[in-house]
Amino acid sequence: MSEENLRLSKLLSQRGICSRRKADEWIEKGYIKVDGEVIRTLGVRVAPDCEIELSVKAKNEQAQQFTFILNKPLRYVSGTPEDNHPTAMKLLSSDNRDPQFKSNYEPPVNLKGLAPAGRLDINSTGLIIYTQNGVLAKKLIQQNSEVEKEYLVRVRGRLPDKNLKLLNHGLELDGKELKPAKVKWINDDQLQFVLVEGKKRQIRRMCELVDLDVLALKRVRIGPIKLGRLQEGMWRAISKTEMSEL
Repeated sequence: MSEENLRLSKLLSQRGICSRRKADEWIEKGYIKVDGEVIRTLGVRVAPDCEIELSVKAKNEQAQQFTFILNKPLRYVSGTPEDNHPTAMKLLSSDNRDPQFKSNYEPPVNLKGLAPAGRLDINSTGLIIYTQNGVLAKKLIQQNSEVEKEYLVRVRGRLPDKNLKLLNHGLELDGKELKPAKVKWINDDQLQFVLVEGKKRQIRRMCELVDLDVLALKRVRIGPIKLGRLQEGMWRAISKTEMSEL
């Protein structure tokens, strides 16, 4: 075969169909056709422009993957419980589904593979996307992601124009220059940050570098998904329209 051919699992991931792990699982089960032929051999290489078809069973699995947004309160961790702080996933219950958003979704019985696509620390609040869709999670949090994340940050301290410019571009963390951001005042003590990367505690550390104290931090948007009217501690499913825009 040509050296230009790709592993089928890699091609499925590149096309955003599924993760490589899920691809290998589906290949073993015979859920994938390439150019009309069922493929059951792991590691097989195929042409980059080949026609890929999923079986009905694979499509049903995709449809059952759960993705929702949560308005995380203070003192909750995004992922697994730690240091006596509860996980925000505990809020995933019928009682906490926001009644303003009509949906037939119920919390999934099987939470296997459910994880936050971008974390918030215990002292931060706002929008978290939780998903069982590995391709979507990768798109949102991979190093070269271009998906914008918007935050409202209440601060204390002076911010000369030169330091505001540094927040927009010119700061380094962990020895690496940060990507350009969009930072501006929206009232006397609150800044709006729009980032396309998400280093650990990035906004808090950026503010420390320009002598600002962060008093409150809230994420209000990830790409086209907005927190909107979703109440603190409540969740709702992501709509098909929103999924298509991500």
